[in-house]
Amino acid sequence: MERILVTGALGQIGSELVNKLCQDYGPENIVPTDLRYLENNPICQHPNFRTLDVMDGDKFLSLAQEFQVDTVMHLAALLSAVAEEKPQIAWSLNMGGLVNALEVARQLNLQFFTPSSIGSFGPSTPKDDTPQDTLQRPTTMYGVTKVSGELLCDYYHHRFGVDTRGVRFPGLISYVTPPGGGTTDYAVDIYYKAVIDGSYTSFIAPGTKMDMMYMPDALQAIVDLMEAPEHQLSHRNAFNISAMSFEPEEIAASIRKYLPNFVMDYDVDPVRQAIADSWPNRLDYSAAETEWGFEAHYDLDKMTQDMLAKLSQRFNLSDKFQLN
Repeated sequence: MERILVTGALGQIGSELVNKLCQDYGPENIVPTDLRYLENNPICQHPNFRTLDVMDGDKFLSLAQEFQVDTVMHLAALLSAVAEEKPQIAWSLNMGGLVNALEVARQLNLQFFTPSSIGSFGPSTPKDDTPQDTLQRPTTMYGVTKVSGELLCDYYHHRFGVDTRGVRFPGLISYVTPPGGGTTDYAVDIYYKAVIDGSYTSFIAPGTKMDMMYMPDALQAIVDLMEAPEHQLSHRNAFNISAMSFEPEEIAASIRKYLPNFVMDYDVDPVRQAIADSWPNRLDYSAAETEWGFEAHYDLDKMTQDMLAKLSQRFNLSDKFQLN
């Protein structure tokens, strides 16, 4: 990768990925794009930032040509809970935008990345040690678009030779961007509420295990996959990756190691709970380890310590507790 166009640059992944790419490859070589322009957002102040509706294939192609990029990282999509509320819009955006992105990569012979998700699995998928290659029959529109996207990227690779790559992300946890409509977002929001309010009401029921990953590990995984020699990749567009698997009460217990008075109760959202129940408990990510050296560095307690420290600094509450 040398010059990289990123769609959905203001989203949870994109906002942090753009910063990492600027550090790793130089800001002059990164082209952040998003449907929105937020005047006070630092990414929108990037000299190469452009507004882009990924449904506009002609403008998409024009921007890629203008900046002579060699890589597209396509992140624009509706997330799981929002997609269930707006299934027709989710299909149109998640699939129509992906087709446009793949067409740009095909026409300009670009390297291509787009993420899939644990949402691509369903109730009939093995729950524990979910294999890399297994049954995928999701029961959500988000999941349907993710499975379709995996297959479409495979098709563009086999039919047109596009160097498509991707991972199945678990829930991603970050202190930089607030929750954005995902089922796993309780694991982000709980840290915000712990620091600000000292309490949290979980919309996910106790005993519900889901795979999670801290954002620094997720960003490094993207770069490592994209930089891996192509001949090493037996799989391509949907590598299972994860760092940890936990229930809501386990993340609460981790927080109490640093905030002993933290309180959590429950008000379960049936829609998001049904989505969570359809997903795996724990992924087998040995294929990613073997084929391109995937490795996660944060476990639950290490992530908790960093999240609480960063959020307390962000909200000027650093004197609220001391971290070891």
